[in-house]
This record gives sequence, C-alpha cells and structure tokens, in this order.
Amino acid sequence: MPFETTIIVRFGDVDSAGIVYYPRYPHYLHVGMERFFDEVLGVDYAELTGGRKFGLPTVRLEIDFKRPFRYGDRIAMEIAIGRVGTTSVEWLYTLRGAGEEAIRATARTVTVSTDLERLEKLPVPEWLRTGLAEL
Repeated sequence: MPFETTIIVRFGDVDSAGIVYYPRYPHYLHVGMERFFDEVLGVDYAELTGGRKFGLPTVRLEIDFKRPFRYGDRIAMEIAIGRVGTTSVEWLYTLRGAGEEAIRATARTVTVSTDLERLEKLPVPEWLRTGLAEL
C-alpha cells in the first residue's frame, strides 16, 4: 500500500502564470521522501544524513505533467516503491489534488545508497530494504 502525504502549494512555488513552477516538483518529491522516512520508517532524515552520514541522492528523475497545481492547492502525494536493487531504490510518485481522482502528475526517481563522507555507493542497508519491502 502506498504512503500518502499532503503538500500545500505556497506563494513562492508559483510562476507568473499562477501555476507551480516546474522545478518545484523535484523539491516536493524530496519532501515526500523525507516524510516517508519519518512516518513509515521512524527515521529522522536529518539525523540519517547529518548524523549517520547516509544518503540517497537522486541519480534519475522523470516527471510527467498532466494538469497544473496553483497557489493554495493541496497536493495529495502517493509514494510507492518500484524496485529495490543492490545499491538503488526506485521511488514512484502519483500527485493529485486533495480529494480528486484525476492524476495531475506522476514521477519516478532512482536514488543510490551512499556513504556521504566518502561519497561512495553502498549496498542498501537491511533495515531500509526491510522497511521498503512493506510498500
């Protein structure tokens, strides 16, 4: 079952046409991923990256835009896991307006398990692999 969270479109997220400026979407996806760690895995993402020096930098990003979001909209984001590889994780995102069935955007990211001190990839840790398997 996908993880669900809500993000509110802020004034600074929109362009002169009054719609979410497309570079904001990767930020929204990362906010959703951080919430996933906090709420599903019980891991503080700031502690993970700062204290443990473990990260999941994005190495691939795909977004398909279907309908825009505007200032004040509530984005209902679903996050699912596509595949967990040896060192990588595929994240799948579906974005709708809150309470809507119509999809406004879909996205896919691939992140790589990384030692942030040495900037070297690592095998996906077992605690993470187990937590992701539930999705």
